[in-house]
Amino acid sequence: MSLNKKTIDQLDASGKRVLVRCDFNVPLENGVITDDRRIEGALPTIKRLIEQGAVVILASHLGRPKGITPEFSLAPVAARLTELLGKDVPLLPDCVGPEVEAAISAAKPGDVLLLENVRFHPEEEKNDPAFAAQLAALADVFVNDAFGTAHRAHASTEGVAHLLPAYAGYLIQKEIEHLGVVVENPARPFVAIMGGSKVKDKIALIDNLLPKVDKLLVGGGMTYTFLKAQGLEIGKSILDATSIDYAAQLLRDHADKIVLPTDVVISDKFAEDAMTSIVPVNEIPSDQEGLDIGPETSAHFATIIKTAGTVLWNGPVGVFELTPFMAGTRAVAEAMAESDGVTIVGGGDSAAAVEKFGLAEKMTHVSTGGGASLEFLEGKTLPGIAALLDA
Repeated sequence: MSLNKKTIDQLDASGKRVLVRCDFNVPLENGVITDDRRIEGALPTIKRLIEQGAVVILASHLGRPKGITPEFSLAPVAARLTELLGKDVPLLPDCVGPEVEAAISAAKPGDVLLLENVRFHPEEEKNDPAFAAQLAALADVFVNDAFGTAHRAHASTEGVAHLLPAYAGYLIQKEIEHLGVVVENPARPFVAIMGGSKVKDKIALIDNLLPKVDKLLVGGGMTYTFLKAQGLEIGKSILDATSIDYAAQLLRDHADKIVLPTDVVISDKFAEDAMTSIVPVNEIPSDQEGLDIGPETSAHFATIIKTAGTVLWNGPVGVFELTPFMAGTRAVAEAMAESDGVTIVGGGDSAAAVEKFGLAEKMTHVSTGGGASLEFLEGKTLPGIAALLDA
């Protein structure tokens, strides 16, 4: 699928001030970045603009600050960019205002500057026109490379795009191409794996993908709503009671496509030192909860995955953060890594899982956008992309 938007390849940025919206919303522990994939993902666009002799002005949010919140400063990102680019990337004191304007005016072609967290201003999330105009005034051209926030109509993602010539960066281009294959023309058999806790969070995605897939493998907390819809005892397992009827309807209408677990890993507690046992799905005791798919299910899922032409994974199939409930999600990741087909990991927790297991490099594409990937795969229009110049 092509983007149908003007991209950075159609931009001559020489001598121009280019505002680039990146997604540097990276996980931090005690001020240290624990996963810099999103920063790495922005490098091709940044390097291209440096080579062209632009003044590169990077903007991003980090976390959900309430006003100016020091722990959500982009200082660790500026330090990491300085390392990765091999050149000084100063963090400006704000994202708008006289000091910022002065620093940009003094910058030379090829310089890279990072604006402080745009969400320190509440106007950002309100897509306030005056705030968008202040951001736009810093630059001659806008490049959106923040796929992870493209589903949000904020001042720095959507508002600015109406005020400056607006292009897509390489990361957005790559995301749309890879995710677009799944939506438009997947190699067959096309297998989708759905995990996560609640069915209701995935209804739009399931409805959009079910007509297209050959098999839909269901795991994670969603499993137990489907089992309940079949009248089975699920003990203390997570239940999305509002979606029982929906699950039952899917099982009636698409029994040939939906593959449910046949065994699960159960425990009476949700902890690293939990004692576990494996039971068939129709033998879950009333005082236990299911927290992972079992080995029989893992093997069955792996067989289906390895013979697929396209695999899309959205949501872990167990509580992979805890060792006793990690095996199912690892088995899915390993089967995808061994597959000869196109393997797409739809961001969020699935992306964290393949990273944890050291298998991200073995996937065709690991999306950087959790909510954005989900909305794109649901068939929704992403405002941050819609606002860019048409090709």
